[in-house]
Amino acid sequence: MRASVISPERMLFDGSVTSVVAPAFDGEVGVLARHAPLVTLLGRGVLRLEGVEGGTRRFEVDGGFLQVADDIVRDVTESARAVT
Repeated sequence: MRASVISPERMLFDGSVTSVVAPAFDGEVGVLARHAPLVTLLGRGVLRLEGVEGGTRRFEVDGGFLQVADDIVRDVTESARAVT
């Protein structure tokens, strides 16, 4: 599946992943391939993208929304930064 992380400044990530775990406004939400369509508000926390070239990418996000449609996950956030 494909995922992208977009902040007001720029696109932070766009690539293939095996799963996404995001901080929704009321708890974490996990997304795997062929997930049903979904739109949810994001809260504050760590967005995890698993299976990125065999590893994990993490972004600290605050607000925005997550959209899942046609095996594409879009995380449009008000604030994001890469976390090691």
